[in-house]
Parts: sequence; structure tokens; C-alpha cells
Amino acid sequence: MREFARSFYKSKAWQRTRDAYAKSVSGLCEDCLERGIYTQGEIVHHKKELTPNNINDPTVTLDWENLKLVCRNCHANAHGKAKRYKVDDVGRVFASGE
Repeated sequence: MREFARSFYKSKAWQRTRDAYAKSVSGLCEDCLERGIYTQGEIVHHKKELTPNNINDPTVTLDWENLKLVCRNCHANAHGKAKRYKVDDVGRVFASGE
């Protein structure tokens, strides 16, 4: 997490919002679910990126319309980061280039 957001992510307001939002979507990754895949969500992602200018604006940081529960892979995709590994159907992990 970026330094300017550290205290926000540790706040009780964020923790309550994050937990309530995840529960409201049944704990499933919303991006995977749109593709018919049932994956456990792990990260409550802000659709509009948090910045030093909006970190204190609850209409951005705590508004459920700006949140989405995603798995780690979908979160990496949302931030343009390539997945470095894949898991096959039997659970074997290998580099995504293989």
C-alpha cells in the first residue's frame, strides 16, 4: 500500500466498510462471477483509484459504488500487472510462460 493511504487502510471505518461490502456480494470475486466462474474474493478494490487528493473523501474511499470485491488475479489485472504464475486443473503451480 502507498504511504499516503496507510492510515486510511488501517482505519476502523475502512475495515467495517470492506467487511460489510465483501459480505454483501457473498464473498465472491465480482469479475470472475461475470464470466461464470466462482472464485473467492480477497481484495475490496477501489474502482476510482485512491490518490493523495481524494484519500480523505468518503464519497470516494467508502462509497460502495466505488468498490468491487476481486480475487488476487483480477486485482492484478485491474492494475495492469501480469500474472506471473498459473495453476492447472489439478492444482499444480507453474510460471505463466510455460
